Amino acid sequence: MYSLVSSINNVLWGHILVYLLLVAGVWFSVRLKFVQVGGFKHMFTLLKQSRQSDSLGISSFQALCTSLSARVGTGNLAGVAIAISVGGPGAVFWMWVIAFLGMATAFAESLLAQVYKVKNSAGEYRGGPAYYIKQGLNSKLLAVLFSISLMFGYTLVFNATQANTIVDALNHSYGFSQLMSGVVVTVVAGFIVIGGLRSIARFSELVVPIMALIFVATVLVITLLNAAQVPALIIEIVRSAFGLQEVAGATFAAAVQNGIKRGLYSNEAGAGSVPQAAAAASPKPNHPATQGYIQMLGVFIDTMVICTCTAVVIMLAGGYAGVEMTGIRLTQDAMTSHMGSVGGHFVAIAITLFAFTSIIGNYAYAESNLHFFKLDNRVGRSIFTAIFLGMTLLGTQLELKLVWAMADMAFGLMAVINVVAIMLLTPTIYAVAMHYQAQRRQNKEPRFKQGSVRVQGRLEEKIWTD
Repeated sequence: MYSLVSSINNVLWGHILVYLLLVAGVWFSVRLKFVQVGGFKHMFTLLKQSRQSDSLGISSFQALCTSLSARVGTGNLAGVAIAISVGGPGAVFWMWVIAFLGMATAFAESLLAQVYKVKNSAGEYRGGPAYYIKQGLNSKLLAVLFSISLMFGYTLVFNATQANTIVDALNHSYGFSQLMSGVVVTVVAGFIVIGGLRSIARFSELVVPIMALIFVATVLVITLLNAAQVPALIIEIVRSAFGLQEVAGATFAAAVQNGIKRGLYSNEAGAGSVPQAAAAASPKPNHPATQGYIQMLGVFIDTMVICTCTAVVIMLAGGYAGVEMTGIRLTQDAMTSHMGSVGGHFVAIAITLFAFTSIIGNYAYAESNLHFFKLDNRVGRSIFTAIFLGMTLLGTQLELKLVWAMADMAFGLMAVINVVAIMLLTPTIYAVAMHYQAQRRQNKEPRFKQGSVRVQGRLEEKIWTD
């Protein structure tokens, strides 16, 4: 199984996705006039009023926290460690590059999720790539392929990855039984997800900001205590990124490939996952581009802030050179070198929270596609929940190498389909984004109504008419 999955990943990540994601990031950055630069301050302005919502959707802030709950997980702690141990410090630079370009891609896909969103059987907003591919490109086959890839990834694989990392961290720090830890994680997750998207959004809104702030504050203290080493650390990252300095046998190609792979896996820009959360929001102001800006901020927080914090901790510890891929244990050992035994406990708690919120966020992403398959009823939801929780428990007993490889494969398939789709939908993205910016230049609160902008395909009835 591992050999088969690895062969598929070699094609996806070695010959297709690295180039496709870079091209997409550059394409949307240029077409949207570097919205990640010009709109950087505006992201934070929108955040101030992002907690407003209505009965049809969650708030923009809740959608951001839900997407961050899925983003901020093993990719930020274990994934960064893997990237550095395999690709060297230069992988961090390429994580920054893909995040910068990915901010524009995230803006584009989240805007589309809002434009083409629908109402489910309960009258709540749902959407994502499957919906904008079907309605915008009129391609039901491609929409079904994406939705199957997403359901495979977020129902069967990604939650297993997160659960696997939790029990591994707890076993490494405390010697807890992996099976018992897995049972506890699965049961607690079940209590939260059974309440649906709104329950998940409320949980994420409460937990995600607190855990992120504590983690960043801790790393800032460590960085200040080791300030003298920071200039050399930055030089090492840049030199390694361009193959000027090979570390532990990591080549230029390894740095690029692992930096982009883990950067995407962490911030998810272009993969088509975040649009599920973006579509569920009732944005303020009521315009699709609003959620584009908000979700662009999510990429910045995830990679530029939290992933960088993990990389700094590992590199300041100096213990990554020559190590094999050890995932979360490398991060734990690095933090222990800075904080003593407390460091191992800190990372164990952090990864437990980060990965657990990701499990919850993964459920929200997969659940949004039940409507696409007309399974958003009691029976369909019950079967889906049982499979999701069952795979969460099973994931705690699987070999880490295989779980990560399957996650890479599922993510890669999703990203290929989604990036092709959003590039084909560029005329709609550009028109809606320029409509928003034109109203801002006129000092008007941006509003979007069906017919105000020419879009590709068709919109769901009575979504953008009021």
